[in-house]
Amino acid sequence: MIYTKEVESMCPVGRMDATHGPSPIPEEGKWVQAKEISDISGLTHGVGWCAPQQGACKLTLNVKEGIIQEALIETIGCSGMTHSAAMAGEILVGKTILEAMNTDLVCDAINTAMRELFLQIIYGRTQSAFSEDGLAIGAGLEDLGKGTISQVGTIHSTALKGPRYLQLTEGYILEQGLDKDNNIIGYKYINTGKLLEFIKDGMDPKEAIDKATGSYGRFDEAVKKIDPRKE
Repeated sequence: MIYTKEVESMCPVGRMDATHGPSPIPEEGKWVQAKEISDISGLTHGVGWCAPQQGACKLTLNVKEGIIQEALIETIGCSGMTHSAAMAGEILVGKTILEAMNTDLVCDAINTAMRELFLQIIYGRTQSAFSEDGLAIGAGLEDLGKGTISQVGTIHSTALKGPRYLQLTEGYILEQGLDKDNNIIGYKYINTGKLLEFIKDGMDPKEAIDKATGSYGRFDEAVKKIDPRKE
């Protein structure tokens, strides 16, 4: 350790009792005075964006004793970002959160998401802060639901022609149902996650489509039904 001459010439002054340690933070049902990376545990979610804000990443991390044991990377808005997410899935797990924070995750949006999650985790702002023993490894995957597919909303709208629902939580929108005043009162959709699961399990594609198709709202009462991608 190197000190300046000014500091070396100073006399020592006591610090009273200022060594009580850091403030405790909530972690998996416990209050922890985090002093080392290994003191940190928790599951949380966060969103990052790239510098030109043309794409976004939702990142879910499950950290146990400082080590990232599970990562879920969901991206939207940029084709290259999906490939970056594939690499991040290999890069993140097994690293400490400090290592991950200082690792190039290829995509700016994923890097930003990592930064935001890092702040949540080290300050005890995780989703599992008050859950005893936290959440099991694999809990992040459960966010995707039974279809194990990201929930994406895509709506396009113009002042001249109004809104078109293209993709909602239920899945790919096949038709919008309109009332006599051309207001949307429901829609018909196909759950793409279920559809692909049915086909993968050997079901006939036509039967799979019928089984994965449903409607929402007062679709059956619609006066007019339109294909939002063509009409």
